[in-house]
Amino acid sequence: MDGNGQIVAIGGGTGLSTMLRGLKRYTDQITAIVTVADDGGGSGVLREDLRMLPPGDIRNCAIALSNAEPTMEALLNYRFSEGGLSGQSFGNLFLAALNGVTGSFYQAVRYMSEVLAITGKVLPVTVEDIRLEAEFENGVCVLGESKIFQAKKEQESPIRRVRLIPEHPPALQESLDAIEKADLLILGPGSLYTSILPNLLVDGVVDAITRSNAKKVYVCNVMTQEGETEGYTAFDHVQALFDHAGVKLFDCCLVNSTPVSQALLDKYRVEDACETVVDQERFERAGVRLYRYPLIEENQDFARHDPDLLARAILQLLQER
Repeated sequence: MDGNGQIVAIGGGTGLSTMLRGLKRYTDQITAIVTVADDGGGSGVLREDLRMLPPGDIRNCAIALSNAEPTMEALLNYRFSEGGLSGQSFGNLFLAALNGVTGSFYQAVRYMSEVLAITGKVLPVTVEDIRLEAEFENGVCVLGESKIFQAKKEQESPIRRVRLIPEHPPALQESLDAIEKADLLILGPGSLYTSILPNLLVDGVVDAITRSNAKKVYVCNVMTQEGETEGYTAFDHVQALFDHAGVKLFDCCLVNSTPVSQALLDKYRVEDACETVVDQERFERAGVRLYRYPLIEENQDFARHDPDLLARAILQLLQER
């Protein structure tokens, strides 16, 4: 199965890099547009110490699309286990060094992409220094992407909405151009409030998606996520995206059709997560078409998308267009 058409994927985190790893086997016409709102872990440390944009999600996507030698990939994924660099990955430090040499995060990402000989492109959604703030239903607000999980657990209140600080940062023009030229636009998979939605809050992104003639698809998570979407149905995810965008952003949604094993369901129940229920009637009322494909890996410790199965489903949608 070959991809024939420009695919643009918008998101961040593990979900986006997993999908990219599958897609690169079938097409080189891929652009990943990645959030830069992360402020936790090694990325957060470099962000504070070096006043640079967080490299983690960008690094993961670049490695996922990489065609470099296995040793180079292992090197970039290497994480120091002790000393002052404990918890930091070499890939983050490499991108930080390029940022220092070039004086530009955008140029640093370009050079890293060249070193890794990546398939397609990886672009930050913006090069502005942004933070993510969450507002809960009880009115409490918390600033910082890395603080949202714990705050939600403490407040025991659903997330009402998220916003960027400062609000409405300008998007990278190259990212907007890619969106408008796409044949297939994909949102997700990934953390709803911390990986996908921050991209839509960058000025110009929603307008570019609306103007694009691409087929627009949301890839729904297999499971709900502790600290973000406990109790959410598939359409609850969609509704949050529409509410934040202010428009009906897409009319297709891709969901998993393979049952999750009882053993995995029991494991997820411990962390208040469950299989995402597909509430079909709400999709029908909203005019959002459901596509059901077997998408999850077998014999895994987690219910996650299989890169190859997900890529094949996405290419089917592209061919249908």
